[in-house]
Amino acid sequence: MAGGRYRFSGEEHQLPLTEPERGNALHGLVCWERFAVERIDETTVVATHALVPRPGYPFRLVVTAAYALGEDGLTTTVTGRNDGDAALPWGTAAHPYLVAGDGAGPVDRWELRAPATRVLEVDSDRLLPADPPTTAPVAGGNLDFTTLRRVGATALDHAFTGLVADADGRVRVRLVDPATGTGAQITWDPASLPWLQLHTADLPAPQTSRAGLAVEPMTCPPDAFGSGVDLVVLGPGQEHTVAWTIGPVGD
Repeated sequence: MAGGRYRFSGEEHQLPLTEPERGNALHGLVCWERFAVERIDETTVVATHALVPRPGYPFRLVVTAAYALGEDGLTTTVTGRNDGDAALPWGTAAHPYLVAGDGAGPVDRWELRAPATRVLEVDSDRLLPADPPTTAPVAGGNLDFTTLRRVGATALDHAFTGLVADADGRVRVRLVDPATGTGAQITWDPASLPWLQLHTADLPAPQTSRAGLAVEPMTCPPDAFGSGVDLVVLGPGQEHTVAWTIGPVGD
């Protein structure tokens, strides 16, 4: 979020800058919070966190994350519930990293299919969307992964939309090792998660770079608290739930 600042219901709010070098607030409100485990068994874990009202986000919010292991893989379900007496802004995003084959990167040698037809345009310095936000088609360019192809040297840290579902109504993003035909995929309903962030984890030496691919289904694009694009607004007592599944590709 640009400058960590946004306006909601006529009030100005300032969040802490978690990316100070770019002057941005990143990774949401509960990224580093401790969740309380409510239920655990052989295939399921359910955990909750009650967000305490604070400067920058003076709202009462309860977040529940459920993880269920099934035949298709690991399904994560996230629910946000407004536990207060005023409307609040809300958005959900995941941050899993996928690997393919034996998991020994770099991502360059793997093949990616991400059926997204448009990309959010951002500035090169702070990676912030234009005002108002605009998207551009990916067709034929280096960000076009609508059909399975090698990642190669492509650097990805982009938000995509225009997601194309398969016949069953679900989007599938796949990362495959062409040498073995094996890898991982993440699937979800694009009606509830119409955005996708892809990130090749490019890091400066001596850190390990491009070891996996972040595939992040999102309810809204970056800076949605500022732009209002696809922002979810929850009234008192209202809930919002999304889910995605990570599973294997190939044998």
